[in-house]
Amino acid sequence: MSDEYGPTFLTVTDDEGNEIVLEFVDALEHNGQVYQAFFPAEAEDAEENPDSGLVILKVLHENGEDLLSTLDSDEELETVYDLFMETLFDEE
Repeated sequence: MSDEYGPTFLTVTDDEGNEIVLEFVDALEHNGQVYQAFFPAEAEDAEENPDSGLVILKVLHENGEDLLSTLDSDEELETVYDLFMETLFDEE
């Protein structure tokens, strides 16, 4: 994805109805599943909220639409997180 036009932002709503603005970082496919990585756009509360780092969501295809969903297990999250870290910080 090109940053020629600037970053891509997305607003999602969590289970409690809170809107969260995310900045798209990258996407990858693993075992036939597409995952997308985001950083919270409002990072000023990072010290108060240690969970405000990289957000990884998977893309589900339902009724012809792409939906974002949380991952099913901690194992899946750890595996995909490691893949994103390799991709984002690859020393070429």
